[in-house]
Amino acid sequence: MEIDPITIALLLFAIIAVVAILVTGIRIIKPYEQAIYVVLGTYKRTLNPGFNYVYPLISEVTTLDLRTQVLEVPSQEVITKDNSPTHVDAIIYIKVVDPKKAYFEVTNYRAATVYLAQTTLRAIIGDMELDEILSSRDKINLRLRDILDDATDKWGVRAEAVEIREVDPAPKVKQAMEEQTSAERLRRAAILRADGEKRAAILTAEGSKRARILQAEGVRQSKVVEAEGERLAIILQSQGEAQKLRILSVGAAPLDSKALTVLSLQTVQKLGQSDSTKWIVPFEVTKVMEGMSEYMGVGRQTPPREIVDHEDIEAAVGRPEDVLGPIPSHDELRAELKQLEEDMGREIRESEEVGRTTKAKVRDEDIDQGQ
Repeated sequence: MEIDPITIALLLFAIIAVVAILVTGIRIIKPYEQAIYVVLGTYKRTLNPGFNYVYPLISEVTTLDLRTQVLEVPSQEVITKDNSPTHVDAIIYIKVVDPKKAYFEVTNYRAATVYLAQTTLRAIIGDMELDEILSSRDKINLRLRDILDDATDKWGVRAEAVEIREVDPAPKVKQAMEEQTSAERLRRAAILRADGEKRAAILTAEGSKRARILQAEGVRQSKVVEAEGERLAIILQSQGEAQKLRILSVGAAPLDSKALTVLSLQTVQKLGQSDSTKWIVPFEVTKVMEGMSEYMGVGRQTPPREIVDHEDIEAAVGRPEDVLGPIPSHDELRAELKQLEEDMGREIRESEEVGRTTKAKVRDEDIDQGQ
């Protein structure tokens, strides 16, 4: 039995058509997507990633992206609470968490989210002053995200983050802000300059006071040392004169009138050997000449002078210790000078300690003022 070629062609066409129709029922869903499966206008189920087969020709499959999506809120002019025109825009990060709601509850969840963000941002900015807007972006971001997340929850969309991208005041407002900033910087500079001058004046006065104190202390110490040296010099000089007189009195006591005459002649001889033309003699010359004539045996007789012993001298003048007083030894003088040096060193250390205490006090005041 022979088959008509037309019949064969129709059979082949029918087979190909059936295979093509069956192939149209195959749906491959990507890993980051889910699909809404609708048959004859009726929701059946949500297709998960991977291989899925649906009824050919009568099924409708719509895929939704589950990744985080970035939406841009267009810049818009907003009037702040203090009547300052400002242009504000933002970036929104959203994610579809329920594909069924995102497909059936809203026509276009992306456009709806952007428009909702625009109106909400306008309301938030309009309730704040410009300075607060510029300094409280984090606060605005959190508030806007909370409002969007609550409103888009019924659409199956979650607002993950909202970021204010730019806050651009009007040109006149910018100019006023720049002038205000410049004035504020000038004010701070004037305050810092005045504070520096005050600190410099304080330090200068403190330094001058310290210098005067040290100078006065040096003068006092030098006067004390000079006075002490003069006192010791006067004491030693007076004691030396007393010793000299004592020795002279003791040495002259055993001499008679003839010995004194010989000494007087020796003194006159020394005067003759001198180059001076004027002499000052501390005794009467006639008495000396009379003594010289008596010594040579040509003068009138005078009673001989009795020799005085040491006991008579002590009875008339006094003991040497009572006349001269206590004479300091070299060891006593060195000990006294050492004591003076120790006293001066102690006073210098006290002065340095006062200086360190003053510097520490000034440094602490500077730290307190800086804080």
